[in-house]
Amino acid sequence: MQHSHRMELFTCDASRDFASKVVEELNKIQRPDKTTCRIGDMTVARFSDGEFQPQYNESVRGASVFLFQSTTPPADNLMELLLAIDGAKRASADKVIAVIPYFGWARQDRKDRPRVAIGAKLVANLLTAAGADRIMTCDLHAEQIQGFFDIPVDHLYGSKVFLPLLRKMKLPNLAIAAPDMGGAKKANIFAKSLASPMIICHKTRVKANVVGSITAIGEVEGKNIVIIDDMIDTAGTLCKAADVLMSMGARSVRACATHGVLSGNAVQRIHDSSLQEVYITDTIPHPELAGDPKIKVVSMAPVFATIIDKVYNYESISPEFER
Repeated sequence: MQHSHRMELFTCDASRDFASKVVEELNKIQRPDKTTCRIGDMTVARFSDGEFQPQYNESVRGASVFLFQSTTPPADNLMELLLAIDGAKRASADKVIAVIPYFGWARQDRKDRPRVAIGAKLVANLLTAAGADRIMTCDLHAEQIQGFFDIPVDHLYGSKVFLPLLRKMKLPNLAIAAPDMGGAKKANIFAKSLASPMIICHKTRVKANVVGSITAIGEVEGKNIVIIDDMIDTAGTLCKAADVLMSMGARSVRACATHGVLSGNAVQRIHDSSLQEVYITDTIPHPELAGDPKIKVVSMAPVFATIIDKVYNYESISPEFER
């Protein structure tokens, strides 16, 4: 008996809102044979000692299962994704595609000090061991993490939503800034696309999450500067860079960062800083920021929906990666 090729979408707890938005976008894509997409029924049983067990409440046999989960801390989010992948494989899913809008542990991409773990490689191994056939993620902290996998990785870019936004703003005397040397490549892509000059901030770190000093290289005076980064964690670097740029004569400083980790008092720090506006995406949920005067959330759901639709229908996705 022939089984038709079909798509099933499920979500773990940390990305429920994001998955709903992607499903909404998928249903806007016009296809002749299109059935309505929906989020499948999956529950997570929780035991009193903290152990949990995801369960699919409908058949996934022979299906291409797209499973949403950002692996933000706590580690339970990663574990829930691993168990859900394992559950889908054991339920005879044809393919399991892990859709990980924010890939946690990505800052541990190399041994930069003696006797440390390479967390990103370990997570890649765990996802593959659990049975993932493909990974879909966005703005990895280090692009070479794609090479940690022996399965296909679709690496999406936040620039797909930020570049149109910046073009629309039509800021005069625009300059693009990298908050550190590591972000220079990403900032350069924006600077080229917007035909704007680039500024590089050079920082020294006292220890993880603690910035020592920052100096800026490039023409700052009279510029409307947009700092480009892949994530904002404590916002220490970002706010310090903004203050330094303003003290050097910048007209205004804004920021675009894909992942709003926003740990500790990051939100307060941004509000107290000289940053005019900060744009993040919804790869990490922040319902508390709805209507925030300074931190604006832009959705990556349309970008993910397009890629999911093309991957499922075996269409070329390379045009989507042109920035």
